[in-house]
Amino acid sequence: MDEALFATLRAGFAGRERERFLETPDGRVWTFSDLLDRSAAYARMLQGFGLEPGDRVAVQVEKSPENLFLYLGCIRAGGVYLPLNTAYTLAELDYFLADAEPKVVVVRPGLVEEVGKRAPAATILALDEKGHGSAATAADAAAGPFEDVPRAADDLAAILYTSGTTGRSKGAMLTHRNLASNALVLKDYWRVTAADVLLHALPIYHVHGLFTATNTMLAAGGAMLFLAKFDLDEVFRLLPRATLMMGVPTFYTRMLADPRLTREAVAHMRLFVSGSAPLLAETHRAFFERTGHAILERYGMTETGMNSSNPYEGERRPGTVGFPLPGVAIRITDPETGRPLPRGEIGMIEVKGPNVFKGYWKNPEKTAAEFRPDGFFVTGDLGRFDEEGYLSIVGRGKDLVITGGLNVYPKEVEEAIDALPGVVESAVIGVPHPDFGEAVVAVVVAEKGAAITEEAVQRALAERLAAFKRPKRVLLAEELPRNAMGKVQKNVLRERWRDLFATARA
Repeated sequence: MDEALFATLRAGFAGRERERFLETPDGRVWTFSDLLDRSAAYARMLQGFGLEPGDRVAVQVEKSPENLFLYLGCIRAGGVYLPLNTAYTLAELDYFLADAEPKVVVVRPGLVEEVGKRAPAATILALDEKGHGSAATAADAAAGPFEDVPRAADDLAAILYTSGTTGRSKGAMLTHRNLASNALVLKDYWRVTAADVLLHALPIYHVHGLFTATNTMLAAGGAMLFLAKFDLDEVFRLLPRATLMMGVPTFYTRMLADPRLTREAVAHMRLFVSGSAPLLAETHRAFFERTGHAILERYGMTETGMNSSNPYEGERRPGTVGFPLPGVAIRITDPETGRPLPRGEIGMIEVKGPNVFKGYWKNPEKTAAEFRPDGFFVTGDLGRFDEEGYLSIVGRGKDLVITGGLNVYPKEVEEAIDALPGVVESAVIGVPHPDFGEAVVAVVVAEKGAAITEEAVQRALAERLAAFKRPKRVLLAEELPRNAMGKVQKNVLRERWRDLFATARA
């Protein structure tokens, strides 16, 4: 098998070039032939701006078909694709641009001048939500035949930034083998074929929407109904034309709250998949009772793509993420010693396989620290296997909060709060939320006499952090609970405030 990513994807739709690949809600349609032509135009465009194999292309634009073709063009040109969350502020962009040193940066039209000041060595282009802008114009001018740049399996295809609870964001280096192998495994495991139509309402700046959804559909030669974002009215309007949907738990809780979700409305659907955040067992059961469909939950990470999945055939067990995917090894170990633990015991989840990333960009020390000598990656997640071999995620070794499918790292939010005048310290936690799965909550200790209010903190954070990172609530406290070593006991705070949003759930 050719493990170059685009060669793998192209093989999936070979012979179907004239068939529909993508359709937007307004009725515009692109065939696989259009995909080949347009991605080739972007590849030629990038080469025209001096892109060499291994150079990074940073992209922070709204979801659109052109955004997708730009990604594929980057891969074809031998570039390394770097998608960035559209919610990141300019201050947050500074770090990614300085660390990744991209050759080309594509942003929304209004940001070109400002980003140009921040990345003077890069070519800065614009692309809007309609797929218009200087990047699209340059691609128009570069249309024509293109021969894909040869890539080896271990060459980088993408860098996605992630973080721990301390320190700076880390760039996870994903290779052609990582992405190609995961797409092929998921295609087979979930029985995805050219007859499938995916209702795609996910963003395409992270693993779930860009790689798990899009790459898998391309590898199968299937089609996509491509929504700019999750919109209930659009979802229910287009659902009758789909066979497959991938979403975060928030999608399913919102669908459950809508009376249009009935057995009849989804009788034609083949599969619903959930990921990016824990799916509550109660949501799984409620969806099954309403529709007759058992949502298939799986487990993945930025660094690994997908690791495990509930079975396509057989019991999809609520509260679990199923079995290791073919070719992927998962073990549970003692977090302190690394000793493998027997089934039933809780420990650190470690993963090994062709899906596991190459390491952290320009950070060999962190890379070495996260891998065992035998090649297993230490995920930082705590879990256990039950007697039947189903894996459950029971917690996180790190204090990561996953809200609406997006990762929020408490340390970053705490640093922003602690820098505010009048704040002594803060602790940021995740607590259960009926819509987002988890909500970011900040507990703040103020100096005596300081005029710190929830509203004042929220206003200050609006200038410093993306909206999804900001706390849903800011709670004031006289002190934070600590253990004998002086470490803040976030578990105590999580327990204390676990029912903070319970009224919304009732």
